[in-house]
Amino acid sequence: MATHKVTGEFTVKLNPIEGYAKGIDGVNLGRMSIDKTFTGELDATSTGEMLSAMTATQGSAGYVAIEQVVGTLAGKQGSFVLQHFGTMDKGQDSLILNVVPDSGSNELAGLSGKMAIRIEAGIHFYDFEYQL
Repeated sequence: MATHKVTGEFTVKLNPIEGYAKGIDGVNLGRMSIDKTFTGELDATSTGEMLSAMTATQGSAGYVAIEQVVGTLAGKQGSFVLQHFGTMDKGQDSLILNVVPDSGSNELAGLSGKMAIRIEAGIHFYDFEYQL
């Protein structure tokens, strides 16, 4: 199966929402809503939720998130879910974003892939490698 790669920009709005756990011993646990708009070959919007843990050590944190992306990918209409796993270790970040298996719908049924996020001069970019 051929791997395709598309790149574009996205905007993101994060807003704190009520969470269950608050954290202790210098750890701040948070929960946020995610609203994104993607432009380019991925022409879509997404909504989701993020859970985060900020530590007392500057630049060390972690987050997980789930977002459902709805729109078109290379002209094909549908939706899919992205799962995030991110950590920062004293400023060194590691981020994994994968398409949840079997989450693709309509013309995106069977979609698999991974996404990378870059921030350059304050602008968010995505690099999406996928198979369909």
